[in-house]
Amino acid sequence: MSVHTIGEIVWVVGIVAWYVIRYPFERRGKRVPVVSSRRSASERIALAAALAGLAIVPGFYVATGIPKAADYPAQAWAVVVGAIIFALAMWVFRRTHKQLGRNWSITLEIRQKHELICAGPYAHVRHPMYTSFMLMGLAQAFLLSNWVAGLAGLVGFAVLFFLRVDKEERMMLDVFGPEYRAYMDKTKRIIPYLY
Repeated sequence: MSVHTIGEIVWVVGIVAWYVIRYPFERRGKRVPVVSSRRSASERIALAAALAGLAIVPGFYVATGIPKAADYPAQAWAVVVGAIIFALAMWVFRRTHKQLGRNWSITLEIRQKHELICAGPYAHVRHPMYTSFMLMGLAQAFLLSNWVAGLAGLVGFAVLFFLRVDKEERMMLDVFGPEYRAYMDKTKRIIPYLY
C-alpha cells in the first residue's frame, strides 16, 4: 500500500470519526428549543465553504483522484504528522461537544436555558470548535498529497471562521453582557496564549 493511499485512508477514518462524534449531539440538540437565532446568508455561505473544503472537495479527490495534476509525492512523515493532528482535532472536537452539552448548535442560536461555558477547552479558548476545524484543515494538508484537496480544508475553515466569529461573539455579548466581556478578556479566540 502506498504512502499516498495511507494518507487518504487516515483522512477517511478521521471524517468518519468526526461524524460519529457529531451525530448524537446533533440529535440531542434538536430536542432543546431555540430562543434566539442569528441565521443569515453569510452564515450559510460560511457553513457551505467549511463543508466544501473539509469534506466535499477532499472526498471527491479521494474517490476520483481528480485533480490529478495537483498531486505531489506523498511523504511518510507528513502522513504521521497529519494523523497526529487529526487525532488531536477529534479530541478537541469531542471535548468541545461534551462541554457544550445542550447548548450545542450548528448555527448561531441561543437555546433554552443557555449557559456560558467557561470550563474544559473553553477555559483556554473561546471557540474550541473552530480550533478543531483548523486542526482538521491542517491535518488534511498533511494527509492528502494534492495542492487542491489538501489545502481546501484550511480555506474552508478560514471562510467559516472569518465570516462567523465576530457575529458569534456579538451574539454572546448581547446575551451574557459583562460576563462574556470578562471571559473575552481572559481567553484567546482559537489558539491558547496566541490568538
